[in-house]
Amino acid sequence: MYHATAWPQKTYRDFQPLFEEAVQRWDPDAWAKLFKRVGAQYVVLTTKHHDGYTLWPSREKNPRRADWQSRRDIVGELSAAVRQQGMRMGLYYSGGLDWTFNPAPITSFPTLISNIPQDSVYAAYAEAQWRELIERYRPAVLWNDIGFPARADQKRLFADYYNAIPDGVINERFNLLKPEVFDFTTPEYAVIDTINPKKWEATRGIGASFGFNRAEDAAQFLSVNDLVDSFIDIVSKNGNLLLNVGPEADGTIPAGQLDRLTGLGDWLRQNGEAIFGSRPWTRAEGRTSDGIKVRFTKKGGALYAILLETPKSSSVTIEGIQPPKGSTISLLGRRGTLARTATDTGLSIRWPARVPEQPAYVIRISGMQAPE
Repeated sequence: MYHATAWPQKTYRDFQPLFEEAVQRWDPDAWAKLFKRVGAQYVVLTTKHHDGYTLWPSREKNPRRADWQSRRDIVGELSAAVRQQGMRMGLYYSGGLDWTFNPAPITSFPTLISNIPQDSVYAAYAEAQWRELIERYRPAVLWNDIGFPARADQKRLFADYYNAIPDGVINERFNLLKPEVFDFTTPEYAVIDTINPKKWEATRGIGASFGFNRAEDAAQFLSVNDLVDSFIDIVSKNGNLLLNVGPEADGTIPAGQLDRLTGLGDWLRQNGEAIFGSRPWTRAEGRTSDGIKVRFTKKGGALYAILLETPKSSSVTIEGIQPPKGSTISLLGRRGTLARTATDTGLSIRWPARVPEQPAYVIRISGMQAPE
């Protein structure tokens, strides 16, 4: 609707020069520094979405639309900036949908599957572009979307990728119906009830969009509290969070998104010990006697009980927890230990006065890990 009102004479392709001009103002180093400050361990960039436009000057030219690619090497510049900050770089590629080959509308899951171009020209083109991305940018993650043409030699592609990058990983979306070779799954906007023994990645936007949406503002975004709580829940169940950032064409990240990112980063700077390098405990979920939700992680001889709400009284009892004698209890971000008492229902902790309010609180319990 906005397009029809503001740009009634322009087709989608007419926006290419405007994008090419705006993206010259983009600063990849600023992005990488921001993501590092937020606490990201890896970054995944969209190299080609369903419109078929590539964000690198590919040597594999689109046979259906000439010059349908960025002149600036956005993929290469961000990859270099991300690695300079000590993070890993992954690449997303829309292997199943490319509207320059098949612009038919999608009205159901069956039409999504049937819209994957299956001709030999597209199969060769998509496989060649993935190979080019691997060769040029050596991604730590192959994040394919919406399937892949059946004519392509997926297994050879995977074998060559693993040989080139032995510690690389592949998501499950090369085959939407029956994935065979993959390292992790990628549910979107999903809430997982239990610990998944196989690594998975929760995928979502800060709001409801996977990209910049001018109709979406901070009112539609997750609050900082909800974002932190969701992240903790995901990690406690053996997941990672891939959080989409939707910038404008010149690289500007909207203020509402920045607020959420920096809020998450602020929490992680104090409490990241319970997140980074952690593993699930024997169970993910718990509660206190007064109903506060608790999530658990473990690492290095410690159990972390993470309270998702602010305690209202001077004592907190975490149900079902009985630390061994000699264990110590502490609150991350605060010096000293917490007084504790074993009760019939669990571990009762004396809650300290004047604890600054935050999205969640991490209680560290030494000597209470389950065997690996």
